Amino acid sequence: MTTKNVTLGNITFGNKAPFVLIAGPCVIESRKATVKMAGDLVKIARCLKVPYVFKASYDKANRTSINGFRGPGIDEGLDTLLEVKERFGVPVLSDVHDIIEVDWAAQVLDILQIPAFLCRQTDLLLHAGHTGRIVNIKKGQFLAPWDMASVVKKVESTGNHRILLTERGVSFGYNNLVTDFTAFEIMARTGYPVVYDVTHSVQQPGGLGSSTGGRSEFIPLLARCGIAAGVAAVFMETHTNPKKALSDGPNMVAINKLEPLLIEMMKIDKIVKG
Repeated sequence: MTTKNVTLGNITFGNKAPFVLIAGPCVIESRKATVKMAGDLVKIARCLKVPYVFKASYDKANRTSINGFRGPGIDEGLDTLLEVKERFGVPVLSDVHDIIEVDWAAQVLDILQIPAFLCRQTDLLLHAGHTGRIVNIKKGQFLAPWDMASVVKKVESTGNHRILLTERGVSFGYNNLVTDFTAFEIMARTGYPVVYDVTHSVQQPGGLGSSTGGRSEFIPLLARCGIAAGVAAVFMETHTNPKKALSDGPNMVAINKLEPLLIEMMKIDKIVKG
């Protein structure tokens, strides 16, 4: 099985390459807090020599409740991400939800992320593909891994072959997600690098009634399993204080607990990939 490598500056996404860390808060809560968290994450990644991409959403368009915090919006959000990018010299990733956002977001973002609920939206995929940016497509919780082959073809039709595919768990009854680890190999058969979204895989959508729950105690276990399965990158939502996070706190990793987990992951990655 041959898979392409997708490069971003000096970072290589490849199922046989050392894993890349994609990490940051679920949503931009404020410029000051986001820049601070980015600095902390960059410091950890550089100390461990882990290739790193910063992520944070400028808009969480699919919150459970109408009262859920969505973020600052595209103007202020992209400006904050640009500051992170320029101050720390790291690539940045965020979600795009509509074709009207895509060209604007592509001026700042290095990776355009297609949210799981929108992974089959043809016009959005085509517009993202035409930018030439890396397109990270999250597999919908409702989709079989082999269905991602059709999704890939939509982006490929634009001439863009800079594609990442992300597993984030599949619906297992109400308010619960599970990870089928065979999905990694099945999606890799498309020829593209596979990312494992560890933190959303412990999510319990709508599990708290008016907000999403999660089982963060299982994040280290799933992270180790994902690395053992040979993924190209691990996606983790992180926060200085998950209990006070304005979105997805129950399924985030505290930044002060990240380093020892990454060290374990690096050891497993070295064994698996040689």
